[in-house]
Amino acid sequence: MRYATKIALRHFLSNPGQTALLISGVALGVTVFIFMSALIGGLATLLTQRTVGSIAHVTLEMRERSPGLIQPIEGAQLTVQKDLSRREQIAVWQPFVPLMEAMPGVTAVSPQIRGSAFLMRGQAIAPVGVIGVMPDRLSAIANISAAIVAGEDRLPSDGILIGKKLAEDLGLYVGQAIMVRSDRQRERSFRVSGIFSLGIASADRQAVYMNFTTARALFDLPSGISRFELKIAPVTDAPRQAEILERSTGLKVTAWTQDNAQLFEALAAQGRTGDIIKIFALLTIMIGIASAMLLSVMRRRSEIGIMRATGVSRLFILQVFVLEGTLIGAIGGMTGALLAWVALMPFPPIAQAPSGSLPIDVGQGGFVIAVLLTTLAAALASIIPARRAARVDPVEAIGQ
Repeated sequence: MRYATKIALRHFLSNPGQTALLISGVALGVTVFIFMSALIGGLATLLTQRTVGSIAHVTLEMRERSPGLIQPIEGAQLTVQKDLSRREQIAVWQPFVPLMEAMPGVTAVSPQIRGSAFLMRGQAIAPVGVIGVMPDRLSAIANISAAIVAGEDRLPSDGILIGKKLAEDLGLYVGQAIMVRSDRQRERSFRVSGIFSLGIASADRQAVYMNFTTARALFDLPSGISRFELKIAPVTDAPRQAEILERSTGLKVTAWTQDNAQLFEALAAQGRTGDIIKIFALLTIMIGIASAMLLSVMRRRSEIGIMRATGVSRLFILQVFVLEGTLIGAIGGMTGALLAWVALMPFPPIAQAPSGSLPIDVGQGGFVIAVLLTTLAAALASIIPARRAARVDPVEAIGQ
C-alpha cells in the first residue's frame, strides 16, 4: 500500500494543469453543496422562527367532557346539548409545573388564563383575546419584552399590554384608561402599561396581556387555569414531547405541527429538494472524476503495461488509481469547503438577517459531511477506471 500511495502521488503531480482543473471542478461542486445546505437550512430556520417563534410549541388544555345518556330510552330519539355555560379549566394545575419544567427539551412553561373580552373606549368597541400571565413569565412564549414599542413590559394589577394595531384602531396611548368587559359580563378599568408589536397581525390587533391574578377575577376562575403553553427545543421535537405529556398528564395536548401541518409539509418538501440538489452535485463530481481517470488510464497504458510485465499485480494497479481518485476528491473537497466558508462568512446570523436578504445559516452548511461524501464519491468514481487499468494486457500496451 505504501508503494501504491507513492505511485499515486507521482501520477497526481505529473500533470499539474489537469490536476488543478480536476480539483477546481470538485471544489466548485463542494461549494455548491455547502451553499445549498446553508441556504435551505437557513430558510427552514427562518420560516420556523417567524412562524412558531411567537407561539406555543405545545399546548395543554382540559379535555372536553361531552354529556351522554345515563339510560337509553327505547323508541325515543333524544338530543343532548352541551352545557356552554360551563368553562373548561384545569382545576389542579400547580403539580404539573415542576413536572413539565423538569422534562428534557422543555425550555419554558406558562400557565395562562384565557378568555374573550371587549375593549371599550367611548363608542368604540373592539373584540379581543385576553391572556392572563404571571408577570415573571410574560415573555416565556412570545418575547413581549423585546417587542415593546412604547411604555414598559410591566403587568401591575391595573395594567394591560396591547398590540400596536389595536392601539392605532382605538387611538390608545401609554397611560390611558380603557374599560375591559369579559365574556362573563365582568368589567374593570385598566391603564395601558405598554404597546407591543410582534409583527403578527392577529396578535397586534387582538391580543391583550394582563396580570394572572387580575385575569382570574375578570373571567371568574378562582382557582383553575385555562391552559398551559410550552416552548420546546428543538421545535421539531414538539410532536414527540406532546405524546409524552399526554400520557403523563391526561390532558388534551396539541403540538404546533397539528395547527401548522401545511408549513411542516412545506419544510419537509424543501428539505427533500435540497437533498436532490446535493445528490446531483455529488453525481457531477463523480462523473467528472471518472471521466478524467479514464483519460488518465488511456494516456498511461504503456506505463501500466510495463508495470504489469515486471510482475506488478492487478490489485496493485487497482489501488494506485483508486488512491489517485480519492486524493483528488479529498483535496478538492477541502478546497471547496474552505472557499464556501470564506464566501459564507459575510452573511449575518439568521436572527440578524435584514428583510429580503438570503437566509444563510453557516452552521447548517455541512462542511465535514461535504468533504467526507466527496472523498467517498471520488473513491467510488475511481473504481471503474481503476478496474479498466488493472485489465490492461501488457503485451498490447507495450506494443502500442
